[in-house]
Amino acid sequence: MTFSEVIFLLFVGATGTLIGWIVSAKFQKNKIIGAERSAESIIERANKEAKSIEKEILVEAKDASFRMKSEVESQLSEKSKALQDRENSLNQRELGIERKSDLLDKKESNLISSEEDLDEISRLLKKKDQKFTELIEDQNIKLANISKISQEEAKEILMKNLMEKARQDSARKVKEIKDESVRTAVLEAKKIIVSAIQRCAADHSSENSVSVVHLPSDSMKGRIIGREGRNIRSFESMTGIEVIIDDTPEAVVISGFDPVRREIARLSLETLVADGRIHPARIEEVVKKTKEEINEVMKNAAEDSILELNIPRPHDEIMKLLGRMNYRTSYGQNVLKHSVEVGMLAGLMAAELSLDGDIAKISGLLHDIGKVLDKDTTGPHAITGANVVRKYIDDDIIINAIESHHEEVEMTNPISALVQSADSISGARRGARGDTLEAYIKRMTDLEKLVESFRGVSKSYAIQAGREIRVIVENDQVDDASMDALSTEISDKIQSELTYPGQIRVVLIREQRSVSIAK
Repeated sequence: MTFSEVIFLLFVGATGTLIGWIVSAKFQKNKIIGAERSAESIIERANKEAKSIEKEILVEAKDASFRMKSEVESQLSEKSKALQDRENSLNQRELGIERKSDLLDKKESNLISSEEDLDEISRLLKKKDQKFTELIEDQNIKLANISKISQEEAKEILMKNLMEKARQDSARKVKEIKDESVRTAVLEAKKIIVSAIQRCAADHSSENSVSVVHLPSDSMKGRIIGREGRNIRSFESMTGIEVIIDDTPEAVVISGFDPVRREIARLSLETLVADGRIHPARIEEVVKKTKEEINEVMKNAAEDSILELNIPRPHDEIMKLLGRMNYRTSYGQNVLKHSVEVGMLAGLMAAELSLDGDIAKISGLLHDIGKVLDKDTTGPHAITGANVVRKYIDDDIIINAIESHHEEVEMTNPISALVQSADSISGARRGARGDTLEAYIKRMTDLEKLVESFRGVSKSYAIQAGREIRVIVENDQVDDASMDALSTEISDKIQSELTYPGQIRVVLIREQRSVSIAK
């Protein structure tokens, strides 16, 4: 490359650079001018916005100031009004106090004048009293001279007359109070008991454990006995019940003291007879299965009794004993149903008397639990039952109600009396307990004979299934004053010499007849 070419290239490069610098400078200038204009525009908008905000703030400040001023004026007005009202009230009170002060002044002046009048009256009364005393003394002296008795003797006669009259009046008043209290108590007790009986919807039928198993034919007796008696021995050893096979046609008698075991034996034997397979292995299988079924039935019976009474569930051992009560009878009455009925009656009567209904229900349900204890347990069922319940229930009221319902122990609370009454009601109602006609007639006859053995008794009538004895007395041998004593003597003798369920009410009747004939 020649020197001229190099010079030319340098010139062209320098020219291009110069042109580029000029163009760049002009572009930068235009950019600066645009930025300045944009900045001026932004500043102008900012100024406008600032003025607008300033105006809004001023307006809001004026509004707030106006509202505050209005609120302050309103508060001041309310306070001023309240102060004015208070001032008016104080003024009225002041006027009232002034009026009361004037009244008190007037009353004080009146009292002063009244005291002066009373003093004058008191002086006059003293003078009159002194005069009357002198007159009475003169009269007493004159009366003593006329009647020939002293003043002390006259006082003694008067006091005797007054004391005799007071004694008669007090005796009559005591009799009226006693009669009224007895009448009121009897009516209230009848109302409570009748209400409880009406509300207790108890079943009037009783169930007994059957001890006879019917056979399809007499040939079944040989199969029950088995070869050389192995079947019957196996059955008796597994159930603990004696099987009596005699000449009774198509029937086998089951005998045993324990009602649960007797029921297990009855159901097991019925199952074996229906199945037809009778041998020791089969007997063991059937008896075991029947025991499980009976345990389930007893458990369900106990649970049903708890649900029926709507009481808390007791200890499991108590539940087992309740289940056994389902297969125990007393005078032909199912003990569990009787106990549920007693609990219901006791709870209803307790509610009427504002007592604890749950405690009364539990006491009634468990009162006969001693009847299903082991045969080795000795003593009255009320005491033994209370001893067992005491292990699982820590409640003195329940324990006392159980052990005192046959009066082996003294009652310490009203619940015990309610349980005893409910027990008597449940056992005495018609159809509750089995009783042969001969035994019933003998009991009624013995009761009437015992009552008629008393002097002055004309005739007696046992009514209400022996729950009440009405006694007709001779009016010339028994007077009204001795009626109470005679009724007490009769009831004491009945209690000591006769055996009966529940209670017997003794009613004496004495009548005076006057007969005249019109011709």
